[in-house]
Formats: sequence, C-alpha cells, structure tokens
Amino acid sequence: MTAAASILLVEDNPDDRELTIAGLRDSNIANPIDVARDGQEALAYFDDSTRPLPALVLLDLQLPRISGLEVLRRLRAAARTRLVPIVMLISRERGDESSPAKVETT
Repeated sequence: MTAAASILLVEDNPDDRELTIAGLRDSNIANPIDVARDGQEALAYFDDSTRPLPALVLLDLQLPRISGLEVLRRLRAAARTRLVPIVMLISRERGDESSPAKVETT
C-alpha cells in the first residue's frame, strides 16, 4: 500500500494552524499534514521537484512575505503545479459577523 499524499497547510497564524489541523484530524483525515508559515515557505516547498505534490493545498489569503494570491498565481503558472487542488482560506477576527465568510476553490 502506498502512503497517502500530504496536505499542505499554508498559514501564518499559529492558532489557525492548530485549529485547522485539529479539524482535519477530528474529521478522520489521515493524510500527513505539511505546514508552511508564509508564502515564501510555500513556494520553497514546491521548488523541491523531488518532493511529491500534495493532494491538496489549504492556502491562507493573507500571508507575510508573499501573499496567498501571489502564491496561487505562481502555482497556476507553473506546469508542474497548475492542477494541484487549492482551497483559499480567509480568517476573520471574532465578532466580525457583518459579512459571511467566503470559501473559494481553484
């Protein structure tokens, strides 16, 4: 049996990282979870061509160093990564219920 492909979580907020990982585990997702803490780390993850591509990328929109949108743009522009499933994440401060959260997939 082959190992399950990893999930790459790109999130700079440690609390959001922990909550996301806990939610995946509570949902019985058994895939290994790799973490990048900013956009630059995420792009470096994909620069290693010997590393298998993840099954899914959970990508925060607001990242330091390189934004989530820029990471998305670069991954979609590269032949190797253009078909990797990516879910964009947007976090809000508590109490900010004025507009509904949006989830976008690519």
